[in-house]
Parts: sequence; C-alpha cells; structure tokens
Amino acid sequence: MKAINIIPLFVIIPLAAAFLTSLVGRFIRRSSEVIIFITSLALLGFSLYARFLLNSVPGKILVYKIGGWVPPFGICMVLDGLSGFMLVTVNLIAFFVAVYSLSYMNQYTDKPKFFTLFSLMVCGMNGVIITGDLFNLFVFLEIASIASYALVAFGTEAEELEASFKYAIMGSVASAFIFIGIAFLYSFTSTLNMADMARILAYKQNAWVIPFVGVLFLMGFGLKSALVPFHAWLPDAHPSAPASISAMLSGILIKTLGVYSLVRIFFNIIGSTHGYLTVLMFLGAASMLVAVVLALSQWDLKRLLAYHSISQIGYVVLGIGLGTPLGVLGGLFHLFNHSVFKSLLFLNSGSVDYAAGTRDLKETGGLGKLMPVTAKTNLIASMAIAGIPPFNGFFSKAIIIIACLQKGFTGYAICAVIGSILTLASFMKVQKFVFLGEIKDKLKNIKEAPFAMIFSTVCLAIICVLGGLMLLPSLRFFLDDAVAVVLKGTSYAGVVLEAASRQ
Repeated sequence: MKAINIIPLFVIIPLAAAFLTSLVGRFIRRSSEVIIFITSLALLGFSLYARFLLNSVPGKILVYKIGGWVPPFGICMVLDGLSGFMLVTVNLIAFFVAVYSLSYMNQYTDKPKFFTLFSLMVCGMNGVIITGDLFNLFVFLEIASIASYALVAFGTEAEELEASFKYAIMGSVASAFIFIGIAFLYSFTSTLNMADMARILAYKQNAWVIPFVGVLFLMGFGLKSALVPFHAWLPDAHPSAPASISAMLSGILIKTLGVYSLVRIFFNIIGSTHGYLTVLMFLGAASMLVAVVLALSQWDLKRLLAYHSISQIGYVVLGIGLGTPLGVLGGLFHLFNHSVFKSLLFLNSGSVDYAAGTRDLKETGGLGKLMPVTAKTNLIASMAIAGIPPFNGFFSKAIIIIACLQKGFTGYAICAVIGSILTLASFMKVQKFVFLGEIKDKLKNIKEAPFAMIFSTVCLAIICVLGGLMLLPSLRFFLDDAVAVVLKGTSYAGVVLEAASRQ
C-alpha cells in the first residue's frame, strides 16, 4: 500500500463502522460492541503509524488526491505535522472512550444507535483534520456536530432534550457564520482548496473582505470551541450528555471543530495578523478566569467540569495567540494534555454517577473507600488539570506562562497562574465532597466501576503521569512538527501544492 493511501482510511473506517453497526447491531447481539472496539483500535493504530510515517517523507507532508486530480482542480486530503498530531489526539481519546462505553452504556436502551452516532462523530472529526478543501471542512464539521447533537439527547430525559436543543441552535448559528465566511472567501478567490486560497490571498489584497471574514470565523469557531463570551451553550450540553460523550465533547470535539479549525484557517490560509493574535490572547485570558470563577460555585460534578473545559481552552488559545514558537508549543501541548485529563475527569464522573446514581457533590462522600481506583485516577487528573508537577498539565502550563513572560505579557502570565490556583481549589472541593469524609448510609453498598471503565481511566491516568516525557528530544517531533506547520503561516500553501504535484 502506498503511503498516501492511509489518509482516506481515517474517514472510510468510522463511516463503514457506522453503516455496519446500524445494519447488523439490532440483529446480532453485542456485534456493535465488537465493531466499535475493532474500528477504534484500528484508527488509533493507523494514526500512530501515519504520524511516524511522516518522519520518513520529504517535507513531512503527504497529499492524497481524490480521483487522481491534482489540486487546486481536485479535492485533496493532507497529512502533515499538525494534522498527524490531531489525529493521534482524537483517536487516542476515542479508543478509550469507546472501551469505557462498552460497560457504561448498559444503563441506556440502544447501544447500536449510540455506537453508530459515535462512529459518525469520529468520522466528522477525522475529516475536519485531514481535509485540504475548505468546503469539505464545513461538511465534515456538520457531520460531527449533528452526531453530537443527537448524542447529547441520547438519554431522552427533559433536561437532555432541552440541552441538546440549545446546543443545536447555538451550533447552527456557529455553522452559519462559518458558511458565510467560506462563501465570501470563495467569491473572492474562486477556489475552495485551502493551499490555493492561501496562495491567492497572499498577493490579492482587499481592504475589507479578509477582516470581515476573519470576524465571521472568529465568531463561528469561537462558538464551536466555547470561548468566553461564546460559551453559554456548553455548561448545559456537556453535563446532560452520557459521561462518555461528555468526555468526547470536552476532550476532543471542541478542540477539533473549534481550536484546530481556527488555527488552520487563521495561520495557514488568511494569515495571522497582530490584530487577530491580540484578540485570541484576550479571549483566551478571559476564558481562563471567567470560567474558573463560575466553576467554583458549582455543585453538579459534570457542570463543574464543563466550566473547566472553557477555562482550559483559554490556556490553549492564549498560548497559540502569542504566535511565538514557545507559545504555540505550549498551546498545542496543553491541547493534548487537556484532552487526556479532561476526558479522564468526565469518565470518572460517569463512574461515580454509574455507581452512586448521583453527580451532586452534596449527596456523595467517602467514595474513596468504596471506589479506590476511581478516587486515585481522579486525584491524578485533578493534579494534572491544576498544573501540579510532575503531571502533564504542569509542563504545558509552565511553557505558556514562560512564553508570556518572554514576550513581555506579564499580565497574561499572572492570569494563567491565578487560573491554576483557582482550578486547584475547585478540584480539592471535588476530592473532599466526593471521595473523602464519611460514607452516607444510602451509598454503603456501591461497588467499583466495571473492568472496561476502569481500564480506560487507568490508562488515561498513566498518560497524565508520563505525559511530560513528550518533551524529551527523542519524542519532541510529535509536538515540534505540529508547531512548525502553524509557524509556516501562509507559505505553507506552497509546500502543499509542491507535494501534491510531486507525489
């Protein structure tokens, strides 16, 4: 198999899984579980293989030309350092969430439908990451979004249906902004190929189209990534979904549809101006502080975690908004780290809800004695999100803070430190009310979560502990190649077009 032929598999495999699950899941018992396990494991394996494969390719870029048509005349899929980094992040989390769901979803009625929607969501995210066409990015974004709307409402309770409706409305507004932005760019450049569009925009100047489109994309992708002040939908949507979907939404969906798309368009197509970067830094700092303050007053465990998703996305956007090699490195590293520890926290909240039947902090207590593995993995994730050494969150937050100081933004560095202190306070509250203290009478008979759920949480906890090793020289390529793609800016267009004509 030629190296480039691996690229479309990231869309084909989950799409085939969704088709097979919906077709045979209702007739053959447990077939949906077998299909989702095999396909999610295959996607993880292929994403790791593809990332290592890039190291042996000239220019570290692969371009798959659909139908053999060379871009910009044909649609293409692009695998580079940034998309390889995102593929590993998405499919790593998707695999552990899929394994967790094998047991967790037993409390719901229709697992085949769940795994069908789950596969479509993964298909959409992978498509957004590898596409080299701006309209196809929108199509894959909608596939992932629509699947996530249905998954938020999967329990069909009143609260879940209301949250899903609100999420769908806000998501549709975001999609409208993005679609209008794409339409304006297409009318101005007469192309939808990202690399060709970047090449044309580099020499075809216009006083109002680019700033106008930039504002549209900022609002659209800002809504998708739930940055303050576009965050109102997230605290309702994420707690209402099943825990495994909350982990997917906060762990990878808002980063793929929001942050990744924002970075790809602003850095590699439109071009990152001082004005755009200033706005990104401000929104990042605002998200960090506003959301963590709101999280402190929450007593619903999943709602508390949802606010922390907004806060931690703020760190990612602040780092990338700095526009320096160190800042982008810290932002992307924190994106990966947050995917791991936030997914772990949501899965642990699901384990608590699964065993105790509640996620209200006032109704729990002493669960550390009855659920020791969940208590330990939750403590690890809590330390990681608060940036306590030696866990992975410490290294990415430290890099972002140092990058702020390096560029002279002392105020932003102080905001990042304050955000971490408040995050630690918030999660110490969780540890105290959920896992410490006396066991309430009605909870004395609960047991630890089933093996499949424990397996996923333990593996993610191990990554939290060892995540800092990614900064070792032998493993730095995973982050460095992604940073290099972002920093290439619009000159990245020439690299893609040259690779497409050569391969």
